Amino acid sequence: MSFTQFIYHLVFPTKNRENTISIEGEKSLYKILYNIMKQEGAHVHRIGGMPDHVHILVEIPANISISKFVQKVKQESSYLAKEAIELPLWDGWAEGYGGFTYSANDIETVKRYIMNQKEHHRKITFIEEYRVWLIENGISTDAPFFPK
Repeated sequence: MSFTQFIYHLVFPTKNRENTISIEGEKSLYKILYNIMKQEGAHVHRIGGMPDHVHILVEIPANISISKFVQKVKQESSYLAKEAIELPLWDGWAEGYGGFTYSANDIETVKRYIMNQKEHHRKITFIEEYRVWLIENGISTDAPFFPK
């Protein structure tokens, strides 16, 4: 019998990193994201974020690649968010995403981190934080996807 456990911390920004996720609409957006991921057979540990990006801690099934999973989640959620009254400024997601793997031992730490996004981003911007993550994970600052 096979066993797999693929735990990802996904991060994706709004189109042009605009503040289009309103305080009033974030719960609606998170519910949209949650429902799409559940339909794909994923186990969602936590969703949170800021007006210009979201963080998701999720376990995905082995029968779907991370790129296909994120593509489906972003496409479907963007379409549904455009219909949401609580998200009048919504213009979609930016291209690409960050995906970081974690072990089961890290779940509570990452969940707390996601829950404390608003406090955390009083000290550091999303783009500064993302650069730090990439560097900590050995990504060169010359990489084409490294934010300038």
